[in-house]
Amino acid sequence: MPFDNLILPRRAFLTGAGALALTAGLPHAVLADAPTDKRFVFIILRGAMDGMSVVPPYGDPSYASLRGQIAIAKPGESDGATDLNGFFGLHPALADIAPWYKEGALLPIQAVASPYRDRSHFDGQDMLENGTLSPRNTQSGWLNRALASIGAGDRRVGLAVGQSIPLVLRGQIPVASWAPTTIPEADENFLSLVQTVYQGDKRLSAALADGIKATQAADHMLGTDKEQMENGGMAGPGAYKGQKILAEAAGKMLADPNGPRIAVFDAQGWDTHAGQGAAKGRLANALGGLSASLVALRISLGPAWKDTIVLMATEFGRTAHANGTGGTDHGTGTVALLAGGGVAGGKVLGSWPGLAESRLYQGRDLMPTSDLRAVIKTVLREHLRVPQDRLESTVFPYSSDARPIAGITAAA
Repeated sequence: MPFDNLILPRRAFLTGAGALALTAGLPHAVLADAPTDKRFVFIILRGAMDGMSVVPPYGDPSYASLRGQIAIAKPGESDGATDLNGFFGLHPALADIAPWYKEGALLPIQAVASPYRDRSHFDGQDMLENGTLSPRNTQSGWLNRALASIGAGDRRVGLAVGQSIPLVLRGQIPVASWAPTTIPEADENFLSLVQTVYQGDKRLSAALADGIKATQAADHMLGTDKEQMENGGMAGPGAYKGQKILAEAAGKMLADPNGPRIAVFDAQGWDTHAGQGAAKGRLANALGGLSASLVALRISLGPAWKDTIVLMATEFGRTAHANGTGGTDHGTGTVALLAGGGVAGGKVLGSWPGLAESRLYQGRDLMPTSDLRAVIKTVLREHLRVPQDRLESTVFPYSSDARPIAGITAAA
């Protein structure tokens, strides 16, 4: 079995398509001259998040009657939203990050969508990550191509946090990958035996040495809390706790001066066909997990938070009307959330289309008025300094109509 597929003790940077192990011996030589000192975190909200409940437009005269039992109450009412600007609010399950809005570190952008207009999770997520105009037409993601555009080379500034490397981070530029494991540790005798077996093969011997150093690097950055790994990882009690562990780990690695600069991980639980609820229910549970993850990420980033932008995006929104099972079906327009010291928050961006029946997309969905690619391109250009010509030609080809949006980043 190739060493690249062997899970190492406690914590290891894994390899996969387009990924390389980040070793203890490499960070100073490889990342000391990283092409950017900014941090960027992309959180993929898989399952289609209901933006009208996350950032409810309680001031729209059609909102309460349109949403019925899943409408979020107005600010000041029982289980009501946190007021943002007198028209939009924030779901009560996000109360822990609501103060970020006033400090300018939280920025919702309403009525956004990718170019995708059908309702397949698989195709929608593929287009969200590949950055093109159709699903399944490329094996690379826009973020990997952005890394190439800022001269990342083999410096491994990108990090996939989780059990696999998402499409958005796959491509020609090597990236690191880390995931917690509950597999029992390999003792020193076992590793010595493997080293003996591999010593006649330069490639496998080098890979083993790199893997051991990778584990040591992760232990150095994350600490050696064995209980955390065994009880709080992806096998822990609840996926949302696992997401919090991943966020905390990502923050610690990004905060390291010689660590990665860019991280990607998933947040699950947004396909709320039934039991979506209002202030309580499936959506509130998912938002509570996201909120806890963001708080953990900010704490673990420490001073690096001021140079960080976190972008949270989903493949599409959900229907304006609730269905017969107290949920919502696949829709179109939704909300994108940005957080961090690098955003110009404290406002809600996006052109609100209104919720009158005549204003709904295909008579059922929130009408998208902003292109999600424009949001991403703005962040990449102003925060990570990806050249505009590369954004148009390589990172998001055929996207000249998705023009940058003013007022997103603090760097602008």
